[in-house]
Parts: sequence; C-alpha cells; structure tokens
Amino acid sequence: MMIDLPSPNHGPRRADAPIDILLLHYTGMPDARSALDRLRDPGAEVSAHYVVGEDGMVWAMVPEDRRAWHAGRSFWQGERDVNSRSIGVEIVNPGHEWGYRPFPAAQMEAVAELARGIIARHGIPPARVLGHSDVAPARKEDPGELFDWRDLAARGVGHWPDRDPGEDGSGGAEEAHRLLLALGYDPECPPPLLVRAFHRRYRPEALDAPADADTLRLLRALARSGAICS
Repeated sequence: MMIDLPSPNHGPRRADAPIDILLLHYTGMPDARSALDRLRDPGAEVSAHYVVGEDGMVWAMVPEDRRAWHAGRSFWQGERDVNSRSIGVEIVNPGHEWGYRPFPAAQMEAVAELARGIIARHGIPPARVLGHSDVAPARKEDPGELFDWRDLAARGVGHWPDRDPGEDGSGGAEEAHRLLLALGYDPECPPPLLVRAFHRRYRPEALDAPADADTLRLLRALARSGAICS
C-alpha cells in the first residue's frame, strides 16, 4: 500500500543529469514517525522520494521528477551531485545509533516491488542500484551490513557477483583499490574506508577486514558482469 505524504524539501534536477541511480538508505531514527516528520520538516532540509515501513507500507514524499535531498556529500563514477541523478528510498530501521536490526520480510518485499517499478520507469542499470554507504563511504553506513543485497538481487533489483572460489585471488591491495575506483567509489576517500564500504555490502562477515583474496575475487566477478567498465 502506498500513501501520499508530500515533503516540501525538494528542488529542480540538473538539466543535464539523467535519472540513472537508485539509492537506498535506512532512516536511522527511533521509529517511522520520527523519520517521516524529519523528512517533511523544512528546517531539516532532508527528504527522499519514498519511505518503506517495516510492515511494507510505502509513503510517497517527493515526485520522481524532482531532486530530493538524501545523498548529501557523495560521489559515484565521477558524479558528485548524486541527488540530481538518483531516486532516494529510505527504509525504516533504527540504524546503528538506535538499535540496528534485520529488515523484515514484508519490508524487503515492498522495497523490491517499489524498486522494480522505479528501475523500469527510468531504465536504471543493475550496477547503479546503490547504498548510501557506497556513495558516501567516509560518512555513512546505511543501509548497512544487515541489509540483504543478495536477496534483493534475487528479486530482480541490483546485482550480486557470482565469484569463483577457485580463482587465484593474488593481486594485493593495489589491484583491489584500482578496481574499487573503477567500480565507482570516491578516489578522495581513504582506501581502507572504500574496502569497508565494499565489504559492508558484499562481505558483511568480513566488515573490518582488509582487502584479501576473496575481495579481489568479488571485484573481478563484478568486472566480468559489466559493473566495472574501465
């Protein structure tokens, strides 16, 4: 079910910026009402196009043709005005500050259904379905290591690398950093933070580990899938 709950916090998109990113967040507030109130508060100067509740309820807050204010200081594949190129979806979850917890099945189903519609309307490629921590790895952790990106990819949203566990994973930190930058991460961000953001999404069990052979296998699998284009 979708409910219209307009936010005043939006503006025009940049004329030369196509909508080609779907950016997923968690709300990071104690409850849904706190998040909805903040996203509608003119003084907060934040917003999103949609919010998805833990029970699967969806609130529509900003028209898709408008630039919502959700990404903040961010970067992906050379673009620093990510808001102009993205649709922002906030997923209700207390986040790391208020008691981070898994995302319920009903919520994940609603996220997938909403995302499939957005992707179809704008032709967003799987490799440009991103998390806030991907585009702002020095500042953000959301939607976090408990968010099931593999499940979302199985539902037709985004991608999941099919790595070869028998592949030689030698190559070291230099190759990993090169591939992380080619994937789209910010070259101005310290390499350990890029690795952590990548692991948060693809290897949450190794969140605090340095890049290793399995990191390289995943990055190479992404390259083979076309997610890394250079």
